[in-house]
Formats: sequence, C-alpha cells, structure tokens
Amino acid sequence: MSVPARLDVSQAHPRLSELTVVDVRTPAEFASGHLPDAVNVPLDRLTRSLPELRSAAEHRPLLVVCASGARAENAAGTLVSRGIPASSLRGGTQAWTAEGHVLQHPDGSRTRAVWAMERQARFTAGVGVLLGLALGLLLHPALALLSAAIGGGLVFSALTDTCGMAVVLGRLPFNRRGAGSHP
Repeated sequence: MSVPARLDVSQAHPRLSELTVVDVRTPAEFASGHLPDAVNVPLDRLTRSLPELRSAAEHRPLLVVCASGARAENAAGTLVSRGIPASSLRGGTQAWTAEGHVLQHPDGSRTRAVWAMERQARFTAGVGVLLGLALGLLLHPALALLSAAIGGGLVFSALTDTCGMAVVLGRLPFNRRGAGSHP
C-alpha cells in the first residue's frame, strides 16, 4: 500500500490500523499522550533506529508524528532519503486532538504534560535574549552579544530547518522521563 508524503488527520485516522505510527517527540512528550499504538523513536535517535524502521516499513507504511508536524516532516524526509517509505502527519498530535481524536497515555494514566519541543526552544531563546539584554545593561555592554548570538542561532535554524537548541533540550532529564517503546 502506498501513502502520500503527508497525510492530514482525516486521511490518517481511518487508515491508522494499516500504518505503523512512529512518534519522533522526546520520551516525555510521548508519555504525555500519543496516537494509539504509536512507537517512540525520538528524533535524535532516528538514524540509530534505521534498521528497525526499515524492517517495520516492510510490513506496514510508516506514519511519522510529532506535536505540530514540523519534526515529523523532517524525519519522514530523512527516512525517504534513506530508501524507507514514510509519510508525516500534517499538524501532528495538535491536529489529531483538534479533530476530536483521543491520545493514548502509558498504562492508561495521564502524566503531567510536558511542553512541546518547539515551545521549549522558543522559551529558552526568549529567556536568553532577555538575559543578554539585562546583563548588557546592568553589568557590561559586551554581554548584550548573548542576545545577538541567540538571534544568529535562530536565523541559522530557520535557514537550515534544524534546531540545535531542541537537540540540547531533548537531552535534559525532564525530556527523558517516560521512555516509550521502539519498533
């Protein structure tokens, strides 16, 4: 069975039992709620999991999911470039719940929700910019360069469609809680 590069929720929901859902969010994000029967392969572990994902794709097409769809689209592109057929879910788990579909929680319990990685990165960048400005005004003008460095990092992130800050944040302990399953 073939699937398009991107599926929206109305296309994915009726075919969910025919797909292997791969959630590329951090284990903590995954534990806060995921699509039914999804497996967790965090984005920073995607290349290490290529053999398992290739094997899973031989049985059922892969549907790659994240919170908003951006990380899933990047991950699906990586998989396709390595010869593994994959689609991404347009709008991610946010679109899934907006359409009224439920998320599964490990052991049926609801854990404290963890901010999506995009939100964590925006918050961290904002705090860094404000900190740089405050330190530049209060201690030494050169410390305002912290704000410039973060701005440069954001521009680089937009141009390359990558996010080094998200990689670092994904390694923090609160983003590692609630390890999910693998294919």
